[in-house]
Amino acid sequence: MSFTKELRQKANSIWTANHEHAFVQEIGSGTLDIEAFKYYMKQDYLYLIEYARVFALGVVKANDLNTMATFAAYLQSTLHEEMSLHRSYAHRLGITNEELEHTIAAPTTIAYSSYMISEAQKGSLAHLIAAILPCAWSYSEIGKRLATVPGALEHPQYGEWVRMYQDDEFKAIADWLCAKLDELAITLGEAERKQLEDIFLTSSRFEYLFWDMSYQQSHWA
Repeated sequence: MSFTKELRQKANSIWTANHEHAFVQEIGSGTLDIEAFKYYMKQDYLYLIEYARVFALGVVKANDLNTMATFAAYLQSTLHEEMSLHRSYAHRLGITNEELEHTIAAPTTIAYSSYMISEAQKGSLAHLIAAILPCAWSYSEIGKRLATVPGALEHPQYGEWVRMYQDDEFKAIADWLCAKLDELAITLGEAERKQLEDIFLTSSRFEYLFWDMSYQQSHWA
């Protein structure tokens, strides 16, 4: 079993909770409160900015030109494609660009993005990937899973979101990150592999908290 498959197995209970969270389930059924989805879109926009910074750090920490080029390509894709999709999607939901840019980050958004950036900055390339991988990988899994729900792909409000994350192009990012982490893990000792496991599990838990925050529309007290 590859290292990333071991990580996925160890995180299975967390990921099952993510998949079964009411926010995710109600996107699939089309019954999610639209205000909760708008809240999520604004917070996720802020998260994507920090997600892009991690790809930028990947360029810096890359151990060869091919890896550098791939991180650079994913950085550009996040900044100019995924965030553009977020803006156009938000606009159709009645959220202006000004609202997106002036959204105040919720505590969970700050905690998750700060954790991810911190691990990416202070650790090796493997630590960086372990921190970002649960987001890319779990969204791909959720997208593929929701695409099998009758009517989810065509839903007038949430269908576009499902189509975005079930796309094979998005899955390719998760697949590449997995392959790269497996490659790096081969040379690592048990102690560092345990560090990577802890990072992966922590980011996976933050994924759950992000869904929960969005469903509850929880903010600063």
